[in-house]
Amino acid sequence: MSNCPNFLIPHKGTSSLTTEEVRYLVQQVCPPDVFRGKKVIVIIPDGTRTAPIGMMFKLLHAQLKGVAIKFDVMIALGTHPPMTDDAINERVEITAEQRMSTYRNVEFINHEWDNPEALRNLGVIPADEINELSGGLFSMDVPVHINQRLFDYDQIIIVGPVFPHEVVGFSGGNKYLFPGVAGPGILNFFHWLGAVVTNPMIIGNKWTPVRKVVDRAGAMVKVPKLCFSLVVQGHGELAGIFTGTPEEAWDAASELSKKLHITYKEKPFHTVLSCAPLMYDELWVAGKCMYKLEPVVADGGELIIYAPHLHEVSITHGEHIRRIGYHCRDYFLKQWNRFKDEPWGILAHSTHVHGIGSYDAETGVETPRVRVTLATGLSETKCHELNLGYRDWRTINKADFAHRESEGILYEPKAGERLYHLTQKPKWAGGN
Repeated sequence: MSNCPNFLIPHKGTSSLTTEEVRYLVQQVCPPDVFRGKKVIVIIPDGTRTAPIGMMFKLLHAQLKGVAIKFDVMIALGTHPPMTDDAINERVEITAEQRMSTYRNVEFINHEWDNPEALRNLGVIPADEINELSGGLFSMDVPVHINQRLFDYDQIIIVGPVFPHEVVGFSGGNKYLFPGVAGPGILNFFHWLGAVVTNPMIIGNKWTPVRKVVDRAGAMVKVPKLCFSLVVQGHGELAGIFTGTPEEAWDAASELSKKLHITYKEKPFHTVLSCAPLMYDELWVAGKCMYKLEPVVADGGELIIYAPHLHEVSITHGEHIRRIGYHCRDYFLKQWNRFKDEPWGILAHSTHVHGIGSYDAETGVETPRVRVTLATGLSETKCHELNLGYRDWRTINKADFAHRESEGILYEPKAGERLYHLTQKPKWAGGN
């Protein structure tokens, strides 16, 4: 953690940081003289990430109001749907009345990834660099676009949690820029890069090809950047906060995340019940219930995504996903001429939910390593059309799955942020 200029972790004997401790850190990292007369934009995650974003927003606002001449917030949506005013208020933990009074001068900005007029072209990462960064997997120019509004400000402050992540290895840092407030070109590219490497080979590893691409793109954003990388446990309790450049803060925070957010199991499980929290209200994000647990499902086993509240595949991408369905990586690679013009980010999502598998181009037979079953608000017909299994959620008693690990059954009551790995690398992942 010495690589991080400023950080806080709980005192020995305590499990989480207090608001006063974090307030002191904010005061040290954001001295008034440094921010006086500046325009500040704070980038935060949407509601699909567990973290005390409200506390951080309020502490930063209290520290910089009357000092900075502008203090606004941008939601790092990636390609998620825009947040309503009520949802934004809930995210930053303020009332509608407070927004009209205490925070009336704060503009809350939803990122618009699919609006060319909202984006600035930063150029390209050239093919020779992409070849090097991707370990030879790709050699192509990658266009880099980012939200135009960032350049109206003198200082970017990134605030967000760090967790094991299926595309980049560990979330956080420059990922709140790319894909958080980025355009579709680089977004689609590096999601597919991660899918080609595959989720189990990416997730929980730090210096992945995707992280290298994200940091390379981050270096193209010349507005000064300060990052607060948060490591949380439970329902958002702070187990650590790290500040500095996005690279420094993320590097240190991911080391703590590695210790706190990865659970190791000695043997794989033939059945996994992976329960989606309410913040995952689309399969687009509830897929994390598969990503974080795929490594511990036995060959031929079943992973059940349990989410009775889920009735949408994806508001933004549903049409594309329903057209192509969910398949393994090789299903697309071995029919590349058929799928190469689909959005690569959609293909990546498809493979991540489906998981590792094989495809025989001669017979047209696809063989998944594990079965993914949806116990959600989606109908049986829709599940089968998507190439996923179906189970009526009403037939599932969660208590029947608990405390049965010795029988090969794993129950995860709040899936999506904790990663499960095996102590010994399995054969399908290159183990002995």
